Amino acid sequence: MIISSAQAISFFIGYKYLVLFPAAVIEGPIVTILGGFLASLGYLNVYAVYAVVVLGDLAADSGYYAISRWGRERFVDRWGRYFGMTPERIGRLETHFEKHIGKTLAIAKLTHAFVIGFIFAAGIARVPYRKFLWYIFLPTLLKSFVLVLIGFFFGRAYAQFDQYLNYISLALPLLV
Repeated sequence: MIISSAQAISFFIGYKYLVLFPAAVIEGPIVTILGGFLASLGYLNVYAVYAVVVLGDLAADSGYYAISRWGRERFVDRWGRYFGMTPERIGRLETHFEKHIGKTLAIAKLTHAFVIGFIFAAGIARVPYRKFLWYIFLPTLLKSFVLVLIGFFFGRAYAQFDQYLNYISLALPLLV
């Protein structure tokens, strides 16, 4: 079953934050922009959107971390050799995270393409959860803020553009 964008937006408007949180966990950036867009149109509160998407993003990251941290032995013993995961490489990974945890997680979090791999690596390296959470929290605040703003200002521009189209549609018959 394919859901149209109009159906998805009406679903968000109807259930608001009950849908926004799990959607942010599943697909953070797009949902964050959509939340900002709906806030600019007055359907959602922009501050609530920001808080919900930050919590959803942190929940998703924590889930990936937990899977890799507590599934480390089972995964590495069974599948690690296919990915080049030797005890030596895991040791180097642990050393890297001990020395560069802040830079590594902050840069990874701000580059959307690599974040899940680095989160898995942090779990495999057994980075303490409190440290992990702290070093992804600040970049998550920044990234979510920027994405909510993009959606919010796009929504404002959309509303303004829609108003101009209304004026044009009223004036066009007169000109013709």
